[in-house]
Amino acid sequence: MTPEHPEARPDFTPHATRDWVQMLAKYRDPSPLRSLVELGVTLAAFVVIWALAVWALSFSWLAALALALLNGPFLVRLFAIQHDCGHAAYFRHRPANDWIGRALGVLTLTPYDVWRRSHSIHHSAAGNLDRRGIGDVQTLTVAEYFALTPRGRLLYRLYRNPAVLFGLGPCYIFFVNNRLPIGLMRAGWRYWLSAMATNLAIVAGLAGLYLLGGLAPIVLIWLPTSLVGATIGVWLFYVQHQFATTQWDSQAEWQIHDAALLGSSHYILPQPLQWLTANIGVHHVHHLYSRIPFYRLPEVLRDFPALAAAQRMTIRQSLVNVKLHLWDEQGRRLLSFAQARALQA
Repeated sequence: MTPEHPEARPDFTPHATRDWVQMLAKYRDPSPLRSLVELGVTLAAFVVIWALAVWALSFSWLAALALALLNGPFLVRLFAIQHDCGHAAYFRHRPANDWIGRALGVLTLTPYDVWRRSHSIHHSAAGNLDRRGIGDVQTLTVAEYFALTPRGRLLYRLYRNPAVLFGLGPCYIFFVNNRLPIGLMRAGWRYWLSAMATNLAIVAGLAGLYLLGGLAPIVLIWLPTSLVGATIGVWLFYVQHQFATTQWDSQAEWQIHDAALLGSSHYILPQPLQWLTANIGVHHVHHLYSRIPFYRLPEVLRDFPALAAAQRMTIRQSLVNVKLHLWDEQGRRLLSFAQARALQA
């Protein structure tokens, strides 16, 4: 199938999805001007809203807080740009990607080199039951869950509780976990340098805020903006892989291209939200070919209607996913705890 014949039905059968990689290669080249414009517009909006929030502090802490919350989605967009840099997709030259990514990592509270390595592991192992543990949401199979002790089941249920996943989880990941190269503690000095340099830059920024305005800009602007951005980011990552018809396989049956296309969702968002999240909802295409810049993903959907129709999930449909917690290897579906208990009855 080619873009010239969009009516042709694609082959989503096992081991044929790898053919999509060759067809998508033409979309990988970024436009330096477009990349700079997207970065500049996003940074400008983020800085302007920040400045307005600081100004609002002089007459209303509620107005400052409201502006800070509004700025959270722009922080998500900056993270999405950092994400593309990590895939060497945003600029043509690796050093440009890396240094822009490292600078943005200070704003997103994410040490770039640590994240880039762990995210690469995620891409290379997504949907592989034998390689879970780095860069993913912990997911047990039905058999593994019922093999746990009562205490183990309780801990897993607590972990998968929405209040933990989307409340405590973002706080822990971005404010605690990211302060150390977790998962890469023994992988070399590069990752320690990335984490510590990012920490020092964050501390320096917070110290500057305190000297200029005391605790108010930290508590009422920086913290809410960071929390909103972190929470949206965790939610997006969750729904991109945690849905009923996602795909998991053991190493013997796992195939990277099948897992990339069939194990990632296509999150349908209203146009403003699609812009703010930098098309990250087109996640099935991103996983299939991660070198495509985010602003070229709509081109792929335009040229390949079958990809535009695959794994579609609306916001309303995505809300159901918070109830799905266990992978059923026989039925090949993600199930709720209640559904899993019914299987054991």
